[in-house]
Amino acid sequence: MNKNVEVEYCNLELRFERQHIQDLIKDLIQDGYSLYWSESENVFIISVRTGRKLVKLRFLRIKEGYKLVGDYMIRDARLAEWMEKLIGDLRGHAVVKRFRDRQITIENIMFGEVIRLVEITGYQQRIVFQKGPLLTDQELTKLYYSSEGEERIQQRKMEVDEQLDLLNEALQSDNVLATQRCKIKLAYLTNELRKLEWSAEE
Repeated sequence: MNKNVEVEYCNLELRFERQHIQDLIKDLIQDGYSLYWSESENVFIISVRTGRKLVKLRFLRIKEGYKLVGDYMIRDARLAEWMEKLIGDLRGHAVVKRFRDRQITIENIMFGEVIRLVEITGYQQRIVFQKGPLLTDQELTKLYYSSEGEERIQQRKMEVDEQLDLLNEALQSDNVLATQRCKIKLAYLTNELRKLEWSAEE
């Protein structure tokens, strides 16, 4: 993993006990990260500074302890490695998107293992790996979005609008790299939005 890493972690399902969260804080401090944390009745937040960026990890209080929730874009290689180790150690679920110049790699992880690996280049999508019986896109989508489909549909629509605005700015400024990146992200977002809408209709 290089220093120019850009990884997005979505639909996280990682469960913690309070002591585990406290241990994570100690580990991050020992790794040299500047951070602070806050707590309310329903959520525990750890804010980690990586360069000029601040990553806020949100742990929602649940009956059994805490659950890490939300989507996180991480551009720090060490923090990305730390997050992936966490997903594996806790046998968690996640969708991990790795952004490169002209390509997005998407890993669907369940119980800490990659069950599907997809590459998107431009408007082309290729399944590189799938574990076990072949699932359709709709079946795979249901595994992740069944309980929060409508909310995620609205979120993805907002992200599509945002990328369209960025694409327009990139085109006007003749920024070829930014234009390509926007097109790749739009291709992924529109594809995911279509799957979510299919799932909601069933």
